[in-house]
Formats: sequence, structure tokens, C-alpha cells
Amino acid sequence: MIRHEFNVLPHGPIERAVELARFAETLGYQRCWVYDEGLAASDVYVTMAAIALATTSLEVGPGITNPYTRHAGATASAVASLDELSGGRAFLGIGAGGSLTLDPLSIDRIRPLAAVRETIDACRRLFGGETVSVDGLHVQLSDASLLHARAGTEIWLAGRGQRMLELGGTACDGVLVDFVYKPHLAAAVERIRSAGLDAGNEPRVAYSTMLVTDDDTMAAVKPHLTYRLVDTPADVQQAIGLTDVDAARIRDALADGLEAAAEHVRDEWALPFVIAGTPAECGQELHRLAAEHGIESFVVPLLDDESAETLLRSGAEIMGLS
Repeated sequence: MIRHEFNVLPHGPIERAVELARFAETLGYQRCWVYDEGLAASDVYVTMAAIALATTSLEVGPGITNPYTRHAGATASAVASLDELSGGRAFLGIGAGGSLTLDPLSIDRIRPLAAVRETIDACRRLFGGETVSVDGLHVQLSDASLLHARAGTEIWLAGRGQRMLELGGTACDGVLVDFVYKPHLAAAVERIRSAGLDAGNEPRVAYSTMLVTDDDTMAAVKPHLTYRLVDTPADVQQAIGLTDVDAARIRDALADGLEAAAEHVRDEWALPFVIAGTPAECGQELHRLAAEHGIESFVVPLLDDESAETLLRSGAEIMGLS
């Protein structure tokens, strides 16, 4: 059985995220990722603490945080504190961070691979109870240690670039692959597993994309495909029929917001990035992909607050279908 997980964006009242987490737990979801989008959402650690206090079995962690907006030691301490508060249910999700988070803070994403690698290593050692000194390109620590530490605290990486996927395979407990161009999913998983094998690691794989079962769900996902489509590699753009003119039109419209840009996204460009069809068809495709690629868990992204309960209920049904 594929593990039920979801990712919530706390862009409204924190109590709303808590409400969704409680509801998801009743449906059998096992893990709650919380988007860390900086000023564009409620603080990720305050939100996660509220969720942890309101639930009993749900694992909780940032999905994802980055190495720039907080010092690696502060991130490790926050996750360790959340772990203590939740009775051992916390995990760390880490990635390079995106423009939505970093741009309003005037933070440049410098040497992202090194920044993520050093943060993972520092957090791993701090979680293990070590006293840590580091003089890295990005992370500096001097005889640092945590008040609360659990060596088994999981670290997951989310990324798309080849070297970032390899880092996840070598250094993390698991890798989250989200909204990947589906014909490239096999290669991404193979890269993760091969890197892990070479390093003596056996990373798990989680997969996340939208489960599109109706026109409303397709409309809801399009705004969040806008920036992904314009940043996707040229060979993928060519394969889906997205021309340079199309990409420029979407990019220009982004200045007026995601909804404005979404008006220029065609269904045929979106379909290769999502799982679409009837609930039964979505269930068949999801379980086929999980079986083919050894995917442990599926993460339902809650991108539209109005339909969040429907997405959670539909996701639980689809994941339960064989």
C-alpha cells in the first residue's frame, strides 16, 4: 500500500492548516509536509507546531525549507524542538529554495548544491548528538550542539537537477520528486538510486503531483504550472509543443500574477506533468508508476484552499485503489 501524504500551503489562517491536518489524519494520511514560502505564507515552524499539537500520529516537517532564510543550526534546532514537542514525529525536508521565498527577502541563491549539502551534513550531525564545528562555503558552526536531538530524525531532499537528485540519493533518507515531466520520472528515480547505491545508501522515493479528475482540478493546477513550464528544459518544452513564443507569453503574464499567466496554459501542456482521468484511471496510473519505480509514498499538494478537503478525500480514495 502506498503511503498517504500531503503538502499544505499555510497562506490563510494557521487554524485552517490545522483543520486540514486533523481531517487528513482521520482519512489515514501519515505525513504532513508544510510549504516554507517565507513571507508569502504563515511561518512554517509556528504552523507545524500547531499541527503537531492538534494531531496524534501525523508526521510533520517542512516541505520544503531551504539553506538560506535560516542558519543551518537554527533549522536543526527548530526541527529537533518540533520533534520533542510531537513525541518523535518530526522530519526535515530541504531543498534549494525558490524565487517566491527568496526574492522578497533579497536573498541570492548562491552555490545551491554546496549550501544544501552542507546544511544536510550539519543537521545530520547535530541530530546525532554531536558537537559540531564547520567552516564551509555556506555553513559555519563552532562547537555547536542541540538541547534535544534524535539520531533517527529523517532528512528528505526535494529537487529536480541531476546533481541535486544525486545528493539526495547519497546523503538523505529519501527524495521527493514533484511535478516532474512523467517521461523523465524513471531517469530521475534511477539517478537517485544509483547515487545511493554508490554511497552505500538506500534512499526512499516520494512522488507528488496533482490528481486531476475534473475541469475544476485542472484549472486549480494551471497557475502552479506556469513558472514550472517556463523554467522547464528546452527539450521538454519542445516535446510538449510549448514554443518560445508560448513560454514568453506565460512569462510576461506572470508579472500580473499566477492566475493571469494560467490563462495561457493549455491542457495538453499540463497533462504530461499530472495524473489525470477518472478516479479509477488515476489510481491505476499511480499504482503502476509506484510499482515500476519503487515509489514509497504519494504526496497530495494542497494548492487551492477552497478545494482542499475534496483533494484530500479524492487522494485517499485514489491511493486506496489498486
